[in-house]
Amino acid sequence: MASVFDVAAYVLQKQGAMTTWKLQKLVYYSQAWSLVWDDDALFSEEIEAWANGPVVRDLYDAYRREYRVSRMANGDADALTPDQRETVDAVLEFYGDKSPQWLSDLTHMEDPWQTARKGVPEGERGNTIIPKQNLAEYYGSL
Repeated sequence: MASVFDVAAYVLQKQGAMTTWKLQKLVYYSQAWSLVWDDDALFSEEIEAWANGPVVRDLYDAYRREYRVSRMANGDADALTPDQRETVDAVLEFYGDKSPQWLSDLTHMEDPWQTARKGVPEGERGNTIIPKQNLAEYYGSL
């Protein structure tokens, strides 16, 4: 299985430099749609429901001091299978030109993030895991 860093490396290879905030959202949607279209997770790392939307903590921790990132030193885009690349490509086709704020706002309107944030005041820190099953069920119903 690819790691979140491998997926992020592939996203950067295809899209070029972007904010770490946007990269987090594109990785999130890649995972969600992989669960629906491929019936399998792209990566094993968990996604947490933070105040500004879904975040993979390992990816955040590795690049927390950077606003923009252009390459993923600890990721290998070639680790993705052809099916995984096809899924990420489809995600990038739809979400890739959207702003980080637009992507964050979208995640805030969707059930997986809302459910994980239930009971947490708006803007307050939180780290509840968004279960992969919730992603599969919600995005599979769209």
